[in-house]
Amino acid sequence: MSSVTGGQSSAVVSKAAGSPSSVVGGLSIIPNLFTLLNLILGCCAIVFLLQNGIAIVETDPSPENPIGQKLELLPEAVYMAPLFIALAAVVDFLDGFVARALKASSEMGKQLDSLADVVSFGVAPAIIVYQFLRLSVAKTEAGLDTSFWWLAPAFVLAAAAAYRLAKFNLDTRQTHCFRGTPVPSVGLMVASFPLIYWTSNDATTLNLLTNQWFWYGLVALLSWLMVSDLPIMSNKPKSVTLQGLLPQLLLLAVTIIAAVLLGWWAGPIAYAAFVLLSVVFKKTIQ
Repeated sequence: MSSVTGGQSSAVVSKAAGSPSSVVGGLSIIPNLFTLLNLILGCCAIVFLLQNGIAIVETDPSPENPIGQKLELLPEAVYMAPLFIALAAVVDFLDGFVARALKASSEMGKQLDSLADVVSFGVAPAIIVYQFLRLSVAKTEAGLDTSFWWLAPAFVLAAAAAYRLAKFNLDTRQTHCFRGTPVPSVGLMVASFPLIYWTSNDATTLNLLTNQWFWYGLVALLSWLMVSDLPIMSNKPKSVTLQGLLPQLLLLAVTIIAAVLLGWWAGPIAYAAFVLLSVVFKKTIQ
């Protein structure tokens, strides 16, 4: 009896292994690998953000340097972090594209994607804000004595991103439009600020980006936009017509024009246009 039962079990297992569902299950590892790469790129961005950019190096004492130490710039710099966040965004798009192309979407892939996005577009951008707050506070008269709690609001951004992603996973309404701004859009917008700061010689811009109240206000606004129920356009319009695609086409035009005329300011401008066009074309995108 046991041998017959064992034979039937083996046959069932063998049949299941060759079934279409098992093939799809096996293919799901491919988009999941893209998702994990997204996570790794987000971790790399965090590493660049946490390095000081300057190291104390031990050298042989000399008349010019009697203590045998010197400051040396590290090859890595904070402005490298936006590159990795941008690459994470590309990979984040590809994992969904590959999953749909292979018809290999899975519940695990959905959850894994959210976990990766929290790191790449939640935690990494929050650390960008944290570093700008450090610069901002250091400018004040009592900068060196400032409590960590003046810097902690940066991480409200990461908390809002995590909440937004959990909400998205449970919300069945978000088919043709998002509810609240998607986390990657916020991550990319914040990631543009180190590049703006690094390449700008404008005193007004530099003063703005080292003003702690600017960052407090921005964190509050972005966090609210993520967790709100505001209808936001997606890349899956309700109708593929000129009228249905008009918000996306206008956003593309604004982004290109801003990039040509204003360089890295295109990031914040594109995000602002993303939100404003969604409000203006609210009936079209829903």
